[in-house]
Amino acid sequence: MPLELESVMFRGTDPARAAAFWATMLHRTPQEDADGILLAGTPTQVGLRFGRGGAHSPLKNRVHLHLSRAERTQGETIAAAEEAGGRLLGSGNIPPGSYAVMSDPTGDEFCAIQDENRYLDGCGPLGEATCEGTRASGRFWSEALGWPLVWDQDEETAIQSPAGGTKLAWSGDAVDPARDPSRQVFVLAVDQRGLAGELQRLTSLGATLLGAGPTGATILRDPDGVEFLIRS
Repeated sequence: MPLELESVMFRGTDPARAAAFWATMLHRTPQEDADGILLAGTPTQVGLRFGRGGAHSPLKNRVHLHLSRAERTQGETIAAAEEAGGRLLGSGNIPPGSYAVMSDPTGDEFCAIQDENRYLDGCGPLGEATCEGTRASGRFWSEALGWPLVWDQDEETAIQSPAGGTKLAWSGDAVDPARDPSRQVFVLAVDQRGLAGELQRLTSLGATLLGAGPTGATILRDPDGVEFLIRS
């Protein structure tokens, strides 16, 4: 099995509550294992994983999700999220043609993208996971996953699987050193026989190997110092 992106992990104080919310929003079935609760993805929809960790800090999340109009209008997404325990942030007023900033029941932000948006056309309901991070990280992840760059302008980057679906994007901003580098991480999967070769390849691309974690997953850092895991 080649290296693949299994999920984007969100760690927090109540992973079961977060997983239940997102399972409802994305119509997925939770699966629990040593590394948390997985909402498995598909070849075109990125998986989500919820593990135990620190509480949401006063800083805005480094990673947040964008929900597109693929299955629901913006208004329907907002209503479904509120019914499942989410809430609108700020004043609650959404200007015409604007995205809506929301939070899940544990306080993690996400956006319901406006119906007029065309950037996420064809990306499916989980349209994008957008990250604070530099162009170097966007290019690193493009090489690491074999996903081509679909946006590379003014330091902002985005990549997408050759099969299409959910995009991964980086803002071009340096990661705030005050952030916990392990709270929101990518989780990769590879066959055990291919692990050593992939570790060598990833470090040659600019990753830093940290070692094995408590559940046996290998921990690395990308060029911005953000942790990610490889499960074999």
